[in-house]
Amino acid sequence: MKYLIILIGMAVASCAEPEKPPFELPADAMSLLTGDSSKSWKLARRFNNKTRMNMGDCFLEHRDTYKADFTMHNNSGAQSDCGETLNASWKFTKDKKGNSYIRWTSDQLPQLLNIDKNYKSFKILELSEEQMTLQFSHKQFSDKTTIITDIWVPEDASIEDREFHW
Repeated sequence: MKYLIILIGMAVASCAEPEKPPFELPADAMSLLTGDSSKSWKLARRFNNKTRMNMGDCFLEHRDTYKADFTMHNNSGAQSDCGETLNASWKFTKDKKGNSYIRWTSDQLPQLLNIDKNYKSFKILELSEEQMTLQFSHKQFSDKTTIITDIWVPEDASIEDREFHW
């Protein structure tokens, strides 16, 4: 019985998805993110633990604008009932494994994101002229942590099936 449990454990471990190598930021990452001086991105798709999420009015109207002066803001406050506008500084960072991140810093973050720190890091899975894919952990109301993956596109890009609902 003991050997059967070990064999089952080894089989399960060997079926796990291999870890992808870290995304390497391109040399022109700054201009891809900010354009010449400022670039606004809209949310094209959002996934919660690999399950596609509904995109309601606040998601559809939401924009994050990154500027070359290392500041960013969103437009939440300009939308009815979508929360407060975030103003933050941003920078690229890397962890010990070589994963690249965009880190926001703002005294607004603890209240807006229900976190203890004044910074939040978003793992960069892709960054190009046409798309930015970011991933982050998020603690939900039940204190369960989930992984959110956001796919962003330039605000003037046309996206089919963006207003997704179950």
